[in-house]
Amino acid sequence: MKINLRKKKLTTGRYSLYIDYYKGKVIDETGKSVNNREFEYLKEYLYIQLKNAAEKKENEETLLRAEQILSIRRAEYAQGKYGIKDRSKDKLLFLTYYDKLKEERYESKGNYDNWDAAQNHIEDYCKKRKITFEDIDEDFVIGFKKYLNKTTSINTNTPLSQNSKYTYYNKFKAALRQAFEDGYTRRNFATTVKGFAQGETSREHLTYEELQAVTKAHCKHPVLKSAFLFSCLTGLRWSDINKLVWSEVRDEKDEARLIFKQKKTAGQEYQFISNQARKLLGKRKRENDKVFQGLKYGAHFNAEILRWCMRAGITKHITFHSARHTHAVLLLENGADIYTVSKILGHKEIRTTQVYAK
Repeated sequence: MKINLRKKKLTTGRYSLYIDYYKGKVIDETGKSVNNREFEYLKEYLYIQLKNAAEKKENEETLLRAEQILSIRRAEYAQGKYGIKDRSKDKLLFLTYYDKLKEERYESKGNYDNWDAAQNHIEDYCKKRKITFEDIDEDFVIGFKKYLNKTTSINTNTPLSQNSKYTYYNKFKAALRQAFEDGYTRRNFATTVKGFAQGETSREHLTYEELQAVTKAHCKHPVLKSAFLFSCLTGLRWSDINKLVWSEVRDEKDEARLIFKQKKTAGQEYQFISNQARKLLGKRKRENDKVFQGLKYGAHFNAEILRWCMRAGITKHITFHSARHTHAVLLLENGADIYTVSKILGHKEIRTTQVYAK
Protein backbone atom coordinates (compact mmCIF):
# COMPACT_ATOMS: atom_id res chain seq x y z
CA MET A 1 0.00 0.00 0.00
CA LYS A 2 1.21 3.52 -0.84
CA ILE A 3 0.50 6.30 1.66
CA ASN A 4 1.03 9.86 0.41
CA LEU A 5 0.18 13.40 1.40
CA ARG A 6 -1.88 15.25 -1.18
CA LYS A 7 -3.72 18.56 -1.55
CA LYS A 8 -7.01 19.61 -3.08
CA LYS A 9 -7.85 23.12 -4.27
CA LEU A 10 -10.91 24.63 -2.60
CA THR A 11 -13.17 27.43 -3.80
CA THR A 12 -12.01 29.44 -0.79
CA GLY A 13 -8.63 29.92 -2.44
CA ARG A 14 -6.80 27.46 -0.17
CA TYR A 15 -5.53 23.89 -0.39
CA SER A 16 -7.06 21.16 1.77
CA LEU A 17 -4.49 18.54 2.84
CA TYR A 18 -5.38 14.86 2.92
CA ILE A 19 -3.70 11.46 3.05
CA ASP A 20 -4.19 9.16 0.08
CA TYR A 21 -4.13 5.41 0.84
CA TYR A 22 -3.56 3.60 -2.46
CA LYS A 23 -4.29 -0.15 -2.24
CA GLY A 24 -3.79 -1.12 -5.85
CA LYS A 25 -6.34 -2.15 -8.47
CA VAL A 26 -9.63 -3.99 -7.94
CA ILE A 27 -12.35 -5.25 -10.27
CA ASP A 28 -15.67 -3.46 -9.82
CA GLU A 29 -19.17 -4.86 -10.37
CA THR A 30 -19.01 -4.17 -14.10
CA GLY A 31 -15.73 -6.06 -14.49
CA LYS A 32 -13.70 -2.89 -14.92
CA SER A 33 -10.30 -2.45 -13.25
CA VAL A 34 -10.35 0.60 -10.94
CA ASN A 35 -8.06 2.14 -8.35
CA ASN A 36 -8.74 1.13 -4.75
CA ARG A 37 -8.21 4.26 -2.68
CA GLU A 38 -9.20 5.65 0.69
CA PHE A 39 -8.78 9.23 1.86
CA GLU A 40 -8.23 10.81 5.26
CA TYR A 41 -8.89 14.55 5.33
CA LEU A 42 -6.69 16.23 7.94
CA LYS A 43 -8.59 19.52 8.28
CA GLU A 44 -5.33 21.31 7.63
CA TYR A 45 -5.23 24.08 5.00
CA LEU A 46 -2.55 25.97 3.02
CA TYR A 47 -2.73 29.43 1.49
CA ILE A 48 -2.31 29.32 -2.29
CA GLN A 49 -1.43 32.98 -2.85
CA LEU A 50 0.77 34.18 -0.02
CA LYS A 51 0.18 37.81 0.97
CA ASN A 52 2.68 38.25 3.77
CA ALA A 53 5.31 36.58 5.99
CA ALA A 54 2.68 35.52 8.55
CA GLU A 55 0.83 33.42 5.98
CA LYS A 56 4.12 31.94 4.81
CA LYS A 57 4.99 30.92 8.39
CA GLU A 58 1.50 29.47 8.93
CA ASN A 59 1.87 27.40 5.76
CA GLU A 60 5.20 26.03 6.98
CA GLU A 61 3.73 25.03 10.37
CA THR A 62 0.65 23.48 8.77
CA LEU A 63 2.73 21.47 6.33
CA LEU A 64 4.99 20.27 9.15
CA ARG A 65 1.96 19.00 11.14
CA ALA A 66 0.59 17.23 8.08
CA GLU A 67 3.93 15.56 7.38
CA GLN A 68 4.13 14.41 11.00
CA ILE A 69 0.68 12.82 10.69
CA LEU A 70 1.82 11.18 7.45
CA SER A 71 4.84 9.71 9.25
CA ILE A 72 2.58 8.33 12.00
CA ARG A 73 0.24 6.71 9.45
CA ARG A 74 3.16 5.10 7.63
CA ALA A 75 4.55 3.84 10.94
CA GLU A 76 1.16 2.38 11.89
CA TYR A 77 1.01 0.55 8.58
CA ALA A 78 4.53 -0.78 9.07
CA GLN A 79 3.61 -2.03 12.56
CA GLY A 80 0.77 -4.07 11.12
CA LYS A 81 2.68 -5.32 8.09
CA TYR A 82 5.90 -6.31 9.84
CA GLY A 83 4.54 -7.24 13.25
CA ILE A 84 6.12 -4.28 15.03
CA LYS A 85 4.52 -3.96 18.44
CA ASP A 86 2.90 -0.70 19.53
CA ARG A 87 4.77 0.02 22.78
CA SER A 88 2.09 2.42 24.02
CA LYS A 89 -0.23 -0.55 24.59
CA ASP A 90 2.16 -2.11 27.10
CA LYS A 91 0.99 0.23 29.84
CA LEU A 92 -2.72 -0.62 29.64
CA LEU A 93 -4.02 -2.51 32.69
CA PHE A 94 -5.15 -6.04 31.85
CA LEU A 95 -8.18 -5.71 34.14
CA THR A 96 -9.27 -2.53 32.35
CA TYR A 97 -9.08 -4.33 29.02
CA TYR A 98 -10.92 -7.39 30.41
CA ASP A 99 -13.71 -5.20 31.80
CA LYS A 100 -14.13 -3.58 28.36
CA LEU A 101 -14.51 -7.01 26.71
CA LYS A 102 -17.00 -8.04 29.38
CA GLU A 103 -19.19 -4.97 28.85
CA GLU A 104 -19.28 -5.68 25.10
CA ARG A 105 -21.16 -8.87 25.99
CA TYR A 106 -23.81 -7.17 28.14
CA GLU A 107 -26.68 -8.06 25.79
CA SER A 108 -25.89 -11.77 26.13
CA LYS A 109 -26.92 -12.38 29.73
CA GLY A 110 -25.53 -15.89 30.27
CA ASN A 111 -22.22 -15.10 28.61
CA TYR A 112 -21.93 -11.75 30.41
CA ASP A 113 -22.56 -13.41 33.78
CA ASN A 114 -19.78 -15.92 33.13
CA TRP A 115 -17.36 -13.14 32.18
CA ASP A 116 -18.38 -11.25 35.32
CA ALA A 117 -17.89 -14.30 37.58
CA ALA A 118 -14.48 -14.97 36.03
CA GLN A 119 -13.52 -11.33 36.56
CA ASN A 120 -14.04 -11.69 40.31
CA HIS A 121 -11.39 -14.41 40.40
CA ILE A 122 -9.03 -12.61 38.02
CA GLU A 123 -9.17 -9.54 40.26
CA ASP A 124 -8.53 -11.70 43.33
CA TYR A 125 -5.59 -13.37 41.57
CA CYS A 126 -4.06 -10.03 40.63
CA LYS A 127 -4.93 -8.59 44.07
CA LYS A 128 -3.47 -5.10 44.41
CA ARG A 129 -0.89 -5.60 41.67
CA LYS A 130 -1.47 -3.37 38.68
CA ILE A 131 -0.92 -5.94 35.95
CA THR A 132 -0.24 -4.31 32.59
CA PHE A 133 0.27 -6.11 29.28
CA GLU A 134 3.97 -5.57 29.81
CA ASP A 135 3.74 -7.89 32.84
CA ILE A 136 1.90 -10.72 31.08
CA ASP A 137 3.95 -13.81 30.30
CA GLU A 138 3.57 -17.58 30.44
CA ASP A 139 4.15 -17.62 34.23
CA PHE A 140 1.21 -15.23 34.69
CA VAL A 141 -1.06 -17.62 32.77
CA ILE A 142 0.20 -20.70 34.64
CA GLY A 143 -0.30 -18.85 37.91
CA PHE A 144 -3.97 -18.19 37.20
CA LYS A 145 -4.57 -21.85 36.42
CA LYS A 146 -2.94 -22.84 39.72
CA TYR A 147 -5.04 -20.21 41.50
CA LEU A 148 -8.28 -21.72 40.13
CA ASN A 149 -7.19 -25.17 41.33
CA LYS A 150 -6.71 -23.91 44.87
CA THR A 151 -9.35 -21.22 45.33
CA THR A 152 -12.94 -21.56 46.51
CA SER A 153 -16.29 -20.29 45.32
CA ILE A 154 -16.89 -16.71 46.43
CA ASN A 155 -20.46 -17.43 47.56
CA THR A 156 -20.19 -20.90 49.13
CA ASN A 157 -16.53 -21.06 50.20
CA THR A 158 -16.27 -24.54 48.65
CA PRO A 159 -13.69 -25.60 46.04
CA LEU A 160 -14.57 -24.61 42.50
CA SER A 161 -16.28 -27.29 40.46
CA GLN A 162 -14.53 -28.68 37.39
CA ASN A 163 -16.91 -26.84 35.07
CA SER A 164 -16.49 -23.55 36.95
CA LYS A 165 -12.73 -23.79 36.52
CA TYR A 166 -13.25 -24.71 32.86
CA THR A 167 -15.54 -21.70 32.29
CA TYR A 168 -13.48 -19.09 34.16
CA TYR A 169 -10.21 -20.16 32.58
CA ASN A 170 -11.79 -20.07 29.11
CA LYS A 171 -12.94 -16.47 29.63
CA PHE A 172 -9.43 -15.59 30.80
CA LYS A 173 -8.00 -17.21 27.66
CA ALA A 174 -10.55 -15.48 25.44
CA ALA A 175 -9.34 -12.11 26.75
CA LEU A 176 -5.70 -13.07 26.11
CA ARG A 177 -6.56 -14.25 22.59
CA GLN A 178 -8.36 -11.00 21.80
CA ALA A 179 -5.47 -8.99 23.26
CA PHE A 180 -3.11 -10.73 20.85
CA GLU A 181 -5.41 -10.00 17.90
CA ASP A 182 -5.66 -6.35 18.99
CA GLY A 183 -1.89 -6.01 19.16
CA TYR A 184 -1.46 -5.75 22.94
CA THR A 185 0.81 -8.78 23.10
CA ARG A 186 3.39 -10.17 20.69
CA ARG A 187 2.45 -13.73 21.59
CA ASN A 188 -0.89 -15.51 21.92
CA PHE A 189 -0.60 -16.62 25.54
CA ALA A 190 -4.01 -18.32 25.29
CA THR A 191 -2.29 -21.20 23.48
CA THR A 192 0.71 -21.59 25.79
CA VAL A 193 -0.96 -23.40 28.71
CA LYS A 194 -3.38 -26.31 28.44
CA GLY A 195 -6.81 -25.55 29.84
CA PHE A 196 -9.15 -27.52 32.09
CA ALA A 197 -11.16 -30.45 30.78
CA GLN A 198 -14.91 -29.94 30.86
CA GLY A 199 -16.69 -32.04 33.45
CA GLU A 200 -19.79 -34.10 32.84
CA THR A 201 -22.92 -32.00 33.40
CA SER A 202 -26.22 -33.18 34.77
CA ARG A 203 -29.09 -31.76 32.72
CA GLU A 204 -32.35 -32.40 34.51
CA HIS A 205 -35.35 -33.12 32.31
CA LEU A 206 -38.83 -34.56 32.58
CA THR A 207 -39.73 -37.98 31.27
CA TYR A 208 -42.85 -38.36 29.13
CA GLU A 209 -44.82 -39.57 32.16
CA GLU A 210 -43.56 -36.70 34.31
CA LEU A 211 -44.51 -34.21 31.61
CA GLN A 212 -48.04 -35.64 31.62
CA ALA A 213 -48.11 -35.28 35.40
CA VAL A 214 -47.11 -31.60 35.49
CA THR A 215 -49.61 -30.88 32.71
CA LYS A 216 -52.39 -32.12 35.03
CA ALA A 217 -50.99 -30.54 38.22
CA HIS A 218 -51.95 -27.09 39.49
CA CYS A 219 -49.55 -24.17 38.99
CA LYS A 220 -50.14 -20.92 40.85
CA HIS A 221 -49.31 -18.82 37.77
CA PRO A 222 -51.14 -19.94 34.59
CA VAL A 223 -48.80 -17.91 32.34
CA LEU A 224 -45.78 -19.69 33.86
CA LYS A 225 -47.38 -23.09 33.28
CA SER A 226 -48.25 -22.26 29.65
CA ALA A 227 -44.77 -20.89 28.94
CA PHE A 228 -42.98 -23.86 30.56
CA LEU A 229 -45.08 -26.43 28.67
CA PHE A 230 -44.61 -24.44 25.46
CA SER A 231 -40.84 -24.71 25.95
CA CYS A 232 -41.21 -28.47 26.52
CA LEU A 233 -43.06 -28.75 23.18
CA THR A 234 -40.84 -26.40 21.15
CA GLY A 235 -37.42 -26.26 22.84
CA LEU A 236 -37.41 -22.45 22.93
CA ARG A 237 -35.23 -20.74 25.53
CA TRP A 238 -36.68 -18.56 28.28
CA SER A 239 -35.27 -15.43 26.59
CA ASP A 240 -37.02 -16.20 23.28
CA ILE A 241 -40.31 -17.14 24.93
CA ASN A 242 -40.29 -14.04 27.11
CA LYS A 243 -39.79 -11.69 24.14
CA LEU A 244 -42.09 -13.56 21.74
CA VAL A 245 -44.69 -11.24 20.15
CA TRP A 246 -47.69 -12.11 18.01
CA SER A 247 -46.09 -10.86 14.79
CA GLU A 248 -43.64 -13.77 15.18
CA VAL A 249 -46.48 -16.31 15.32
CA ARG A 250 -47.83 -17.19 11.87
CA ASP A 251 -51.20 -18.96 11.70
CA GLU A 252 -51.40 -20.61 8.28
CA LYS A 253 -54.47 -22.73 7.40
CA ASP A 254 -54.27 -25.85 9.59
CA GLU A 255 -50.80 -25.21 11.01
CA ALA A 256 -48.76 -22.59 12.82
CA ARG A 257 -45.11 -21.65 12.81
CA LEU A 258 -42.74 -19.25 14.52
CA ILE A 259 -40.45 -16.84 12.68
CA PHE A 260 -38.15 -15.15 15.17
CA LYS A 261 -34.57 -14.16 15.88
CA GLN A 262 -32.84 -15.96 18.73
CA LYS A 263 -31.78 -13.54 21.43
CA LYS A 264 -28.67 -15.54 22.38
CA THR A 265 -27.23 -16.22 18.92
CA ALA A 266 -29.10 -13.62 16.80
CA GLY A 267 -29.85 -16.43 14.35
CA GLN A 268 -33.08 -16.25 12.33
CA GLU A 269 -35.30 -19.26 13.11
CA TYR A 270 -38.28 -20.78 11.28
CA GLN A 271 -40.11 -23.44 13.29
CA PHE A 272 -43.42 -25.19 12.79
CA ILE A 273 -45.25 -25.92 16.06
CA SER A 274 -47.83 -28.54 16.93
CA ASN A 275 -51.51 -27.79 17.45
CA GLN A 276 -50.99 -28.60 21.13
CA ALA A 277 -48.24 -25.96 21.38
CA ARG A 278 -50.40 -23.43 19.49
CA LYS A 279 -53.27 -23.89 21.96
CA LEU A 280 -50.96 -22.90 24.80
CA LEU A 281 -50.54 -19.47 23.18
CA GLY A 282 -54.23 -18.66 23.49
CA LYS A 283 -56.28 -16.17 21.50
CA ARG A 284 -54.38 -13.98 19.05
CA LYS A 285 -53.81 -10.35 20.10
CA ARG A 286 -52.22 -7.27 18.52
CA GLU A 287 -49.07 -7.86 16.48
CA ASN A 288 -46.72 -6.07 18.90
CA ASP A 289 -48.23 -7.56 22.07
CA LYS A 290 -46.22 -10.11 23.99
CA VAL A 291 -47.61 -13.63 23.71
CA PHE A 292 -46.89 -14.53 27.34
CA GLN A 293 -47.94 -11.39 29.17
CA GLY A 294 -46.99 -11.18 32.84
CA LEU A 295 -44.18 -13.72 32.60
CA LYS A 296 -41.35 -12.82 34.98
CA TYR A 297 -37.89 -14.12 35.77
CA GLY A 298 -36.99 -14.30 39.44
CA ALA A 299 -36.77 -16.34 42.61
CA HIS A 300 -40.55 -16.36 43.11
CA PHE A 301 -41.31 -17.94 39.73
CA ASN A 302 -38.37 -20.35 40.07
CA ALA A 303 -39.67 -21.50 43.45
CA GLU A 304 -43.16 -21.97 42.01
CA ILE A 305 -41.78 -24.31 39.33
CA LEU A 306 -40.35 -26.53 42.10
CA ARG A 307 -43.62 -26.44 44.10
CA TRP A 308 -45.62 -27.18 40.94
CA CYS A 309 -43.42 -30.20 40.22
CA MET A 310 -43.78 -31.40 43.81
CA ARG A 311 -47.58 -31.30 43.43
CA ALA A 312 -47.06 -33.56 40.42
CA GLY A 313 -44.97 -35.95 42.54
CA ILE A 314 -41.62 -34.94 40.99
CA THR A 315 -38.66 -34.33 43.31
CA LYS A 316 -36.07 -33.42 40.67
CA HIS A 317 -34.54 -29.93 40.73
CA ILE A 318 -36.44 -28.59 37.73
CA THR A 319 -35.81 -25.09 36.38
CA PHE A 320 -37.37 -23.32 33.41
CA HIS A 321 -34.38 -24.33 31.29
CA SER A 322 -35.17 -27.97 32.09
CA ALA A 323 -38.11 -27.62 29.70
CA ARG A 324 -35.65 -27.12 26.82
CA HIS A 325 -33.70 -30.19 27.95
CA THR A 326 -36.97 -32.13 28.12
CA HIS A 327 -37.80 -31.24 24.52
CA ALA A 328 -34.38 -32.36 23.27
CA VAL A 329 -34.34 -35.67 25.16
CA LEU A 330 -37.91 -36.60 24.19
CA LEU A 331 -37.16 -35.90 20.53
CA LEU A 332 -34.12 -38.19 20.62
CA GLU A 333 -35.99 -40.89 22.52
CA ASN A 334 -38.69 -40.85 19.87
CA GLY A 335 -36.32 -41.34 16.95
CA ALA A 336 -35.30 -37.84 15.86
CA ASP A 337 -31.74 -37.66 14.54
CA ILE A 338 -29.15 -35.48 16.24
CA TYR A 339 -28.90 -33.09 13.27
CA THR A 340 -32.64 -32.35 13.33
CA VAL A 341 -32.59 -31.76 17.09
CA SER A 342 -29.60 -29.46 16.69
CA LYS A 343 -31.45 -27.36 14.13
CA ILE A 344 -34.63 -27.19 16.23
CA LEU A 345 -32.66 -26.02 19.27
CA GLY A 346 -30.80 -23.47 17.18
CA HIS A 347 -27.35 -24.81 18.05
CA LYS A 348 -24.51 -23.59 15.85
CA GLU A 349 -22.42 -26.71 16.47
CA ILE A 350 -23.56 -30.33 16.55
CA ARG A 351 -21.30 -31.09 19.56
CA THR A 352 -23.46 -28.76 21.67
CA THR A 353 -26.44 -31.05 20.99
CA GLN A 354 -24.53 -34.31 21.51
CA VAL A 355 -24.63 -33.90 25.28
CA TYR A 356 -28.35 -34.79 25.12
CA ALA A 357 -27.60 -38.04 23.32
CA LYS A 358 -25.97 -39.39 26.47
